[in-house]
Amino acid sequence: MTMQPSEPGVQKLSRRTALQAGGLTAASIAAGGIGKSAAAQDATPVKVAEESTMRPLLSDYEMWDSFGMRALAYALDRGADFGDCVSTISRIPDGDHDAWAREWKATGDRMMALAEDAMLLGDRVSAREAYYRASNYYRVVQYPLYGYPVDPRLTNAFNAETAAFLKGAALSDFPIEPVEIPFEGKTLPGYLVLVDDSGKPRPTIVHTNGYDSDIQEMFFAHAIAAVRRGYNILLFDGPGQGRNLIIDNMHMRPNWETVVTPVIDFALTRPEIAPDKIALAGWSFGGWLAPRAACFEHRIAALVADPGQYDEKDALLARLPLTDEQKAAFPEIDPSSLDEMQTYLQSPEAPPMLHWSLIQRGYWVHGVESVFAYAVEFAKYEISPYVKQITAPTFISQAEDDPVAAYASQLYDAIEAPKVLELFKTEDGAGMHCEMLARTLYHQKLFAWLNKTLGYEGNPG
Repeated sequence: MTMQPSEPGVQKLSRRTALQAGGLTAASIAAGGIGKSAAAQDATPVKVAEESTMRPLLSDYEMWDSFGMRALAYALDRGADFGDCVSTISRIPDGDHDAWAREWKATGDRMMALAEDAMLLGDRVSAREAYYRASNYYRVVQYPLYGYPVDPRLTNAFNAETAAFLKGAALSDFPIEPVEIPFEGKTLPGYLVLVDDSGKPRPTIVHTNGYDSDIQEMFFAHAIAAVRRGYNILLFDGPGQGRNLIIDNMHMRPNWETVVTPVIDFALTRPEIAPDKIALAGWSFGGWLAPRAACFEHRIAALVADPGQYDEKDALLARLPLTDEQKAAFPEIDPSSLDEMQTYLQSPEAPPMLHWSLIQRGYWVHGVESVFAYAVEFAKYEISPYVKQITAPTFISQAEDDPVAAYASQLYDAIEAPKVLELFKTEDGAGMHCEMLARTLYHQKLFAWLNKTLGYEGNPG
């Protein structure tokens, strides 16, 4: 499978593309491409949409709608209320990043006050839910502030997000243990979320995130669903993610096996984790990171890529305004070849979400300062030389309205282990990146496969 070739020059970013690029791929620069059907049994090609068919839900301003829907996605598990999201966004002028940070902080502060009131009344359930909403809203504060040097408001919001979550976690009806995982003389922050406190060894998901998530968001996106089904889950932030990026300025790396192996080492020290039933899952750009790690880490019994991705160099070069000769020689080309693109991305004419995805987020995550340096770094994210080393049964998702998933079938075709490629359709409300507004459907499909793959009956309750 190959992407549709693009004309030389910088293309306009499609609506929602940047949100959908949880890992910044070529799709973040210009959406489009052809991918195969996600049903493993069906080879019918599926067009990956260049333009979302979904109407704006919270705001006609693309950035606000995208960020806001991401907050709203966790309402199902008490991480948001629809009214909070609607009323907060209604107070924010289009493109006013300062107002966004101010108003979402105010909403988070209001949730904290509600939580404290509930605690005074002895209402642990209401307090927990309010703390969780506060944590989610403080995380949303951070999005338009991304970039280096780190805005103090971003750091303060991240610290508030973490503090609010820990207060909610202390009131949880299942164990949520903050952990520090040894890593290259430092530690990676994480949460070990357990079904119960029995100490019984259970199947466990080790979950890695992507570009702009953190372990608090991962709790809402994955952990609650896992625990309900009788699975423990170990969440962690790796280099370029969460605290490691915001506080420690630790940048992302392509050799993700060097990150996952210490995490698996840690997991195997815990008696609550069944050593023969560990699944490694990746979300958003984690859908590339987890398979890369699985090429080298063979102590896992299952692999999940949501969405599946392949060689980022191919995707990136297909979209950069370079000649065929320059693409063939890349990265041994004149860095000034991308100066025009650099100028455009930093101009008022650039779509705000494209500027945010690449200039603010992409540069920061990788520790670079130019389009050329970013391209050189991102081109290192290749899996094809190692992919046949994956031995674990693999679940690959492809949402049909998600440009990031355009190469999912390439990953599927390359893996020689047992595998499934699951299509999530726009008509089912599941076409967005990471099935953000259809998490229930995604979890139904995933855990049906996991139960069968691991020989686990799950939690009937």
